[in-house]
Amino acid sequence: MSKDGEAIRVDKELDLSNAGRGVWLVKVPKYMANKWEKAPGNIEVGKLKISKQVGQKAQVSLTLSDAVINIDPSEEIPRDHRLDVSVVTKQTLGVFSHATSTTNRDDSVPECEKQYMEGRIVQKLECRPYADNCYMKMKLESIRKASQPARQVKSLEKIVHNYKPVSDHKHNIEDRERKKAEGKKSRDDKNAVLDMLFNAFEKHQYYNIKDLVKITRQPISYLKEILKEVCDYNMKNPHKNMWELKKEYRHYKEDDKKDDDAPKDMSGSDSD
Repeated sequence: MSKDGEAIRVDKELDLSNAGRGVWLVKVPKYMANKWEKAPGNIEVGKLKISKQVGQKAQVSLTLSDAVINIDPSEEIPRDHRLDVSVVTKQTLGVFSHATSTTNRDDSVPECEKQYMEGRIVQKLECRPYADNCYMKMKLESIRKASQPARQVKSLEKIVHNYKPVSDHKHNIEDRERKKAEGKKSRDDKNAVLDMLFNAFEKHQYYNIKDLVKITRQPISYLKEILKEVCDYNMKNPHKNMWELKKEYRHYKEDDKKDDDAPKDMSGSDSD
C-alpha cells in the first residue's frame, strides 16, 4: 500500500532459464535442520558422496562437517547418514526463488518482483541416520525428556502470596444465575401449598403456571404434581394453557361467574 492508501501494483517476471535443470528434494531429520539454521552462511555444512556399482542402485551418503557438529557441543548428533532415493513420477515439482527490486529513492516501494525457476525436481531423498551408539544415545535422551511430566510437585519453604484463584466454571455460574432468577424455592408441606392454591383460586378462576409459581414459590415440578390432583389443565380456548380447580373443589357463586377470567395483575397465558 502507498502512503495515500492506494494499492501498489507489483509486476512479476518468471525467469525460466534453469527450467531444464534437475534438482533433488531432500528431507532431513529435525535435529539436522536445527543445526543448519544455527550455522553461519559461510561454512561447509557437510559432504555428499555418491557411489554406484554396475547393475546396482546408486548409494548416496551425507557426512556433516565438524563446524556443524560443534555448533552446540552439548547437543551431540549423528555425523553420518544415508539418503534413500526415490524417483519422482506422475508429478511435476519445481524449485522457485524470488527477488524484489526497487527504484524509488527511499527504497520502500517495490517496483518489480522477479521470480526464478531454479530447476525441476527429479528425485526425492530421505536422509536417515545409521543406528550407531550416538544415534541410540540421542534417541534415549529424547525419550527421557518426553517422559518428564509438564508439571512437577515442589515443596515450598516460604509462603507464596502470588497464586491466582482458580476461575469459576461456566456451568457453576449458569446454575447460580438460574437459581437466583427463580428465587430460593424449597418444597413446603403439601397441605400448606394446597391452602395457598385454594386461596388464590378464590380470587380468580384461571391461572397460568408462572403466576402459580410466583404465588406459591414452589419448584415447578413439585407444584405440577399437586395441581394435577386438584386442578384441570385447559387445552382449548378461551382459557388455553391455564389451570382451574376441578368441579368437586369449586364453590363459585352465580354472581361471580362473570369474574372468571385470569387475574388482571398477573401475566397473560403462556404454555405449560
